[in-house]
Amino acid sequence: MNPQIPFETALQFLAIAYLVSVILLLLASQIGLAIIKTLEKSG
Repeated sequence: MNPQIPFETALQFLAIAYLVSVILLLLASQIGLAIIKTLEKSG
């Protein structure tokens, strides 16, 4: 058994994690903007 992670697997994992974080950040910013627009419209 080789306990080390191959470089290609680690690189793929980091790339997927980066893309997921970018998508979540964009989603959170869109939700935040929608909340701000709603608050401005009601207030």
